Amino acid sequence: MADRSFHIAMYPWFALGHITPYVHMANKLAERGHKISFFLPAKTQHKVEAFNLHPHLITFIPIMVPHVDGLPLGAETTNDVPFPLHPLIMTAMDLTEPDIEAYLRQLKPHFAFYDFTCWLPALTRRLGIKSVVYCIISSATIGYLLCPARKTLEKGMTGSDLLEPPQGFPSSSIKLRAREAQALAAVTTMDYGSGLSFAERQLMSLSDCDVIGFKTCREIEGPYGEYIGSQFGKPVIFAGPVVPNPPKIALEKQWEKLLSKFQPKTVIFCAFGSECVLKKDRFQELVLGLELTGLPFLVALKPPMGAETIESALPEGFQERLKGRGILYGGWVPQQLILRHRSVGYFVTHCGSGSLAEAMVSDCQLVLLPHVGDQIINARLMAGDLKIGVEVEKGDEDGVFTKYDVCKAVRTLMDHANELGKEVRTNHAQWKEFLQKPGLENSYMGDFVMQLHALV
Repeated sequence: MADRSFHIAMYPWFALGHITPYVHMANKLAERGHKISFFLPAKTQHKVEAFNLHPHLITFIPIMVPHVDGLPLGAETTNDVPFPLHPLIMTAMDLTEPDIEAYLRQLKPHFAFYDFTCWLPALTRRLGIKSVVYCIISSATIGYLLCPARKTLEKGMTGSDLLEPPQGFPSSSIKLRAREAQALAAVTTMDYGSGLSFAERQLMSLSDCDVIGFKTCREIEGPYGEYIGSQFGKPVIFAGPVVPNPPKIALEKQWEKLLSKFQPKTVIFCAFGSECVLKKDRFQELVLGLELTGLPFLVALKPPMGAETIESALPEGFQERLKGRGILYGGWVPQQLILRHRSVGYFVTHCGSGSLAEAMVSDCQLVLLPHVGDQIINARLMAGDLKIGVEVEKGDEDGVFTKYDVCKAVRTLMDHANELGKEVRTNHAQWKEFLQKPGLENSYMGDFVMQLHALV
């Protein structure tokens, strides 16, 4: 039975931060001979096609995204619009249900993997297909924010509710500040397309599925996954770290040339994913903080709010002072390859789950600067439970960081006499060794597949 291959349909949330990890998972399953039918927005296909390592087994099926009033013409994913319009992308995705039903009737897969489309389990049940919520959001975040113990649908959610963990939540270092709790409560209860709040949508997805899968290891998030399983009464399976294989291509010459002129492990690399856009004053404090460290740096960020280019938003005199020590870039960069470059020693990250997975298997020391949503809980998990990164301090009242806070976090890791820095460097090295242990991924994926087989 365990040797039998099966057919999986995948339909991740229309965000590159979700689509890309689903492609990585598709590759790991295809390596074991399983067939994948991957639904994604038509114009997004070219962005991920290069990541398909098994085109004979993984088929991208483009979905035409219906236009919804309020969205710019042609908008398909969250990368195309600012955050306040994300619910309209969700509404558009909900409107694809008839197309998805037609494809599923035709393809007859054994499983459907999904995350935000809460209507999918009812559809798959009618068609005799097993539904798997494959979560990109960490189990710590889902357990803290979205478990039934919070009774969010009955009594709502306020910031003060989130200052304490829900009943029965595992012992952890996760502690939210008042401003963070307030912002997370607002996002969790906001309308998130088709008249459903984000909480309603997630609770439906998790309650109605056949199984819940997480892109993590028991050793890192086991207690949180088990808590979710007991809360929803569902089997929970761990896929392991699902870190993409190192790209076989070399770093482009322009990056190689720029980075190679610096000493080994001295460059600070700063990147905040494909969606984060900072306010101009925060962007300026960030780059000034990096300047204060005295180290060379590469900042790859979108231009801040109200700025056409990253250069136009720089503090006065900044570029003149840099004299080749700082590299600023407003477009996409090959993050995984840069993290592996011999000159890069530090990574200032927004704590997206994909970036953290790549960083944990690199030699770069982690400086954690979360902005929104699950990034905040991910940062507490990394800095608190695992102690493999240093979080940039922010003001308790205003939630704002300064250039001195950025510099302090980096210098904690630079200073080999600093006790916290020493502990973090040691822990990071140990977790890297564990995650790269021969056979670890194979063992997790084998177990994941075995548990899927038990369902059909």
